[in-house]
Amino acid sequence: MAGPLSHIRVLDLSRILAGPWAGQTLADLGAEVIKVERPGVGDDTRGWGPPFLTDSEGNPTTDAAYFLSANRGKKSVCIDFTRPAGRELICRLAEQSDILLENFKVGGLAKYGLDYETLKQINPRLIYCSITGFGQTGPYRQRAGYDFLIQGMGGMMSVTGEPDGEPGGGPMKVGVAIVDIFTGMYASTSVLAALAHRERTGEGQHIDLALLDVQVATLANQAMNYLTSGCEPQRLGNAHPNIVPYQALATADGHIILAIGNDGQFRKFCSLAGHSELADDPRFVSNAARVENRKVLIPILEQALLRRDSTDWTNLLEGEGIPCGPINTLAEVFSDPQIEARQMRIELEHQQAGKISLVGSPMKFSQTPVEYHQAPPFLGEHNTEILGDLLGLSEQERLQMAAEGIVGACPPLSQLDQTGR
Repeated sequence: MAGPLSHIRVLDLSRILAGPWAGQTLADLGAEVIKVERPGVGDDTRGWGPPFLTDSEGNPTTDAAYFLSANRGKKSVCIDFTRPAGRELICRLAEQSDILLENFKVGGLAKYGLDYETLKQINPRLIYCSITGFGQTGPYRQRAGYDFLIQGMGGMMSVTGEPDGEPGGGPMKVGVAIVDIFTGMYASTSVLAALAHRERTGEGQHIDLALLDVQVATLANQAMNYLTSGCEPQRLGNAHPNIVPYQALATADGHIILAIGNDGQFRKFCSLAGHSELADDPRFVSNAARVENRKVLIPILEQALLRRDSTDWTNLLEGEGIPCGPINTLAEVFSDPQIEARQMRIELEHQQAGKISLVGSPMKFSQTPVEYHQAPPFLGEHNTEILGDLLGLSEQERLQMAAEGIVGACPPLSQLDQTGR
């Protein structure tokens, strides 16, 4: 059965991560996603390596693993829209598309006549999603925004890392570009809502997403801790601001994560840890009391956990329904039987590299399962299909535009699959 968005075409003018992540999510849902890239250069992340993908003979390609992480399921076409003829091709694609994704600076596409106000005259049903660092309005709107910068400005780094004064203390960013990824997911949700609106009204609309807004929104309970109390949350390392014990703790041979969410779990844990008396201690009898007295409680628990190794503790605690778990390396993640059962590692055929391993989608549908129909494309892989089949350019026209640098050269026949793409 076709994916739930198999009737939707997305024109993806974005690059780096936030916009491409949204496009990949929509592709996973069945949409046709046309990724427009600069001739000869492509998305910046194609060069963000090493590591780089290797071809079927073990030679490195020009595509970094970073690019592969956010461009599954897309078609790549190379068009220089800074040139009038290239701009015209984008307009023709926008006329035939349902959604447009872009993450240029505010006003960056207006000078080429590719802004929302211009394109909606061509296609009033177009849903145009703009992703910027700070949004289309406000005093910072002209600033460039990057994930690391936004994590700092938006408060994430004030609550991430070991406490000041502790070994290794100080602000710390999250280990992946979490603001970009969340922005991509908000973009996906936003365009789906806009599609629902369009079904009722026939109208497209402009969506304005800012990385800084997303970072503030995803502060979640930490933001509300501040707004409710007026007190600035502090960095707590791996500890939780509102739940105790809920952190990484050392064992005889490593660490485990203990995530006790209620008083009943705490009572059972105390019994298993050989400290039944703690569950009735007024300082620890409730979660609120444990949060207040964490500096007394945690050293006691640390000493108790050092008596067994990590595997012993996880087996014992899991058997009693107490949430806990290991801190896995990525090798351990992708060999985990649960990850394998959930098909979070997939293989797709790449035109240059043969079968490659990729991360699967977490979305699981009972009626319209995600189908992986396209590995991340090599640069210009679908020039012939998009420029020829969709836009109707003759071979002579394509060759002339390629010679002028307006479009990318069509890939050689050896790189085309049996459908002629």
